[in-house]
Amino acid sequence: MVKNGFEVKECKDTEVVKELFKEYSQIKGAESCFVSFDKELADLEGFYSGGALLVGYENNNPVACIAIKKLDDVTCEAKRLFIKPEYRGRGYARVMLNAMLDKAKELGLKEVTFTTKPSVMQIGYSLYKRMGFEEIGEENGIVSMRMAVTKAAM
Repeated sequence: MVKNGFEVKECKDTEVVKELFKEYSQIKGAESCFVSFDKELADLEGFYSGGALLVGYENNNPVACIAIKKLDDVTCEAKRLFIKPEYRGRGYARVMLNAMLDKAKELGLKEVTFTTKPSVMQIGYSLYKRMGFEEIGEENGIVSMRMAVTKAAM
């Protein structure tokens, strides 16, 4: 998927993914999103086995990421959607989400779930709702959402 010099590709270079994940983990207020983060980083391939690590590149520079964690034969969890701050506002989050949905469908998955913290990620939360993700619960300020993979994202 390419948009104005921005391209999303499945990434096998875990070092590229680790650097993006680490930068994301430094966002103030997002600490609760990184429980067991060291374990995840130590074995990205194992942690996301059956899923995918997607990286968005602008002019061949890695500037965005999203991961798909397979939960069972039909369900996955989208994790770690991150756009470097200096690249935000260009529509890349929507491109990343659509690439993730396309990849989940390619993997034969039927539903994507994820959690977000609207108090920290208000812009992302608004985008998820506009794209048709359904809110299914909230606990301690963390919202759970889902979408059928077959549903066309807008």
